Amino acid sequence: MKVAPIADIKAKLSEYIEESHNGAVIITKNGRPTAAIVPIESDDDLERIVLSRSKLFSKIIKSSEKKIRTGTKVAHDKFWDDTLNPSKSKKETKKPRKKRNGG
Repeated sequence: MKVAPIADIKAKLSEYIEESHNGAVIITKNGRPTAAIVPIESDDDLERIVLSRSKLFSKIIKSSEKKIRTGTKVAHDKFWDDTLNPSKSKKETKKPRKKRNGG
């Protein structure tokens, strides 16, 4: 693992990308770690990185773990429909608004 200030990273980005194949490069700003350069050597690496930072995926995992603990089950098709169409499932679960009396 290597640590470098953002100014060095800006000046030598290609070198630090190459260096990341030997271990993560931690980028600092004002002496504090703010980001990292990690190698992506396969589609699986990319998927792991993206999913590890996804709030939606984390929410799905936590919800699934809760359902496993409580014995609640979700149908296979519903799981994939909710996963692939998160905005659709939110619309379906919202309660309709009451109309205000005008006038």
